[in-house]
Amino acid sequence: MNRTFVKYLLFAALVLPQGIYAQRIIAECTLEYSFQPDTSLQVIKSNGNWGTKKVFIKGNDARVDVEGTGFFQSLIYDKANQQAVVLRVLGSNKFITRLLPADWILENKKFDSLKITYQSATKTIIGYECKMASILQKDGTEYRIFYTTNIAPSVREFDYIFKDIPGFVLEYEVKQANRSVKYTATRISFTPVAASRFDIPVSGYRILDK
Repeated sequence: MNRTFVKYLLFAALVLPQGIYAQRIIAECTLEYSFQPDTSLQVIKSNGNWGTKKVFIKGNDARVDVEGTGFFQSLIYDKANQQAVVLRVLGSNKFITRLLPADWILENKKFDSLKITYQSATKTIIGYECKMASILQKDGTEYRIFYTTNIAPSVREFDYIFKDIPGFVLEYEVKQANRSVKYTATRISFTPVAASRFDIPVSGYRILDK
């Protein structure tokens, strides 16, 4: 048998199966999470959840809406220009904060020097098999996460602490100072996201410094 052909067969046996199960990069989706604090906080709603988090991905843009009891916050991140806008609504008060590239880096400096440990535990979340990992920040804050390697967002930096995780994080629990908050994905949709989701309001918001 031709030696070149044999080398091809060996190459195919090693490489092609990996291609079959290649990770799918998601450039358009809406991912919804519910979240709740630990039971030491007496604010949990009757359905067991404290609020919701929604992630909208469209190409190089990401938007994260977090809504809880008495507050609403949106982060709109532009990957192409590496800048962000944060919108906050507290009662009748509305605030806007603009983060230029240098501001964005400074804002996320607390996530430098992370210690990430990949573990063997798995679980299924909204139909995706997920792997477990733990993340330790230099200030002692701990994250326990479950992520799927089947899909990954086209924009990762909107949840900056997860930008190096090799997949889409579908559940995470944050522990700090003997308290914790847990976020769990409840639904994902691949329906196209309206471009207007990423529009920056030009009025009605007070400027809040960084």
